Amino acid sequence: NSAIPGHSTPANFIRNSCRATRYPALCVQCLSGYGHAIRNEHQLAVTALSVSLSRARSAAAFVGKLTKVRGIKKREFLAVKDCIENMGDGVDRLSQSVRELGHVGRATWVSAALTDENTCLDGFDGRFMDGNVKAAIRRRVTNVAQVTSNALALVNRFAARHQAAAVTQKP
Repeated sequence: NSAIPGHSTPANFIRNSCRATRYPALCVQCLSGYGHAIRNEHQLAVTALSVSLSRARSAAAFVGKLTKVRGIKKREFLAVKDCIENMGDGVDRLSQSVRELGHVGRATWVSAALTDENTCLDGFDGRFMDGNVKAAIRRRVTNVAQVTSNALALVNRFAARHQAAAVTQKP
């Protein structure tokens, strides 16, 4: 495909780009269904962020339901409430990143969203937190954090190249 220089297909472009991430197999899995919409690094970064945002919203909704689990311990309930707040902040920051990247070619809130996701997980550390609620949240939020980490790598890669191109094009 001539729209993707140096790559014969969108699938190859996605696979090669995902090598720059911490979780390349997950990256390819998340983005391969969007090959038709990805023609350059900017679209790749926006798509990766959008997938991360979608998963973060889904995880936030899932975590929200866990406050209603029958027999939840008070300590777990409080950790879930904190996690909901962190995930909400993460969703807001990812939304802002998608908007920024769409307009300017940069996203400054992705690493903050990743911090929110990891802070959510921190609330479930310790020996008092070893139940099904912790396991369910850890599985879901870890996946979101990995997808967000991949998006951050692709955004940073795009931003670095975008910046370098802008510098070389100045008179």
